[in-house]
Amino acid sequence: MTGGGPPGGGGAGPVAPGRGPRTRGWPGGLRDYALEMRGSVRDAERGPLLVVAGLIVIWIVFQALDDKFLSPRNLSNLSVDIVGTGLVAVGIVFVLLIREIDLSVGSVSGLAGAAFAVLNVNHGMPEGLAVIVAIAAGMAVGAFHGLFFAWLGVPAFVVTLAGLLIWNGLTLDLLGASGTINIDEEGLVASLTSRHFGDDVAAYAVAALGTAGYFLAAHRKRARHRAAGMPYRPTGEIGLRTGLLAVLAFAAAHTLNRFQGLPLALLIFLVVLVVSDYVLRRTRYGRRVYALGGGVEAARRAGISVERVRVAMFMVSGTLAAIGGLFVASGLTSASPTTARAAGSGMLLINAIAAAVIGGTSLFGGRGSPWSVLLGVLVIQSIASGMGLLGVEDAVQFMITGGVLLAAVAADALSRRAAARRGRP
Repeated sequence: MTGGGPPGGGGAGPVAPGRGPRTRGWPGGLRDYALEMRGSVRDAERGPLLVVAGLIVIWIVFQALDDKFLSPRNLSNLSVDIVGTGLVAVGIVFVLLIREIDLSVGSVSGLAGAAFAVLNVNHGMPEGLAVIVAIAAGMAVGAFHGLFFAWLGVPAFVVTLAGLLIWNGLTLDLLGASGTINIDEEGLVASLTSRHFGDDVAAYAVAALGTAGYFLAAHRKRARHRAAGMPYRPTGEIGLRTGLLAVLAFAAAHTLNRFQGLPLALLIFLVVLVVSDYVLRRTRYGRRVYALGGGVEAARRAGISVERVRVAMFMVSGTLAAIGGLFVASGLTSASPTTARAAGSGMLLINAIAAAVIGGTSLFGGRGSPWSVLLGVLVIQSIASGMGLLGVEDAVQFMITGGVLLAAVAADALSRRAAARRGRP
């Protein structure tokens, strides 16, 4: 589910001279396959496997400390809590892929929530229209940042740092010095995090569709690579991966059904991940994004409009930050100066960047995928959830989150240094 680079890139094994493409493992026996998989774990492209191992350890530790951690109720709440930060982190992935950073996403999220609340509650605008305006505002902010960066040459770090302050200030101005705006608890936005599909069929249907979709995509990719004379995965490996995914997907569906069913928020998040991954991996535009992450001058020589791609990536980041902000407002059922200051202080920003990087997206550009966010945000939110159950102070949570982020970035840097010593890109 989590990819580490551009479509068709690496990890498929060598091609034997004069013998056509070799598959990745089983024709040489289980021992050869095990050795190959052992080598792939050391590869920077296989970092998500280590994240999965780390996530399992986190869950085991917190379950041992508090048996409520893996309860259906807590896991269902966890699946909703990851969505706001996760959506923001998906936008961060698009910007990181072109070797840039967006420091304004926390403030843009707060601005979107405040804009919706002011328009809907204070001015009586219909919820649907207020949502559209709030999301459009995030897109406009992203375009503003992108234009300053791509066309005027102002560093993205400076542009978005200024944006962090500007949009946070505008949010506070919209809400007033001491005003809290409560949104309708039965309304459209509030239902984003409170709505669940109680019928068991819904969760199992999503699990089945996801598993079938993965199998079909993997099988089609195998057929394309085989027809083109490129290395391809053996059918047995595809079957094994599909089986493991099915076990995880149906176990998750069963757990959700033991509480209130499939959360609407989680469903929306999964749809965003699928669409984002498709755009990046299966479209010409996505290939341009990865090419730009590989090198600006090489992308220019290939005929790519670097400026347009850069502006588009910041627009995506701003749009998803605004959508994530609506989910944050939905969970709180309010917008207030307190929450706006929290966004401006950087916690949402840090958690979003941490989710992207921990999942496997590189801060050095050109490597990562939206699916990496799912693992990363699960790690971040699992730590927060477990410590919340244990009553750990916020200060300790901040330090642990910062330590996890530092470790992820250090691992990324070390893996790239090791790859450079081996003569790999």
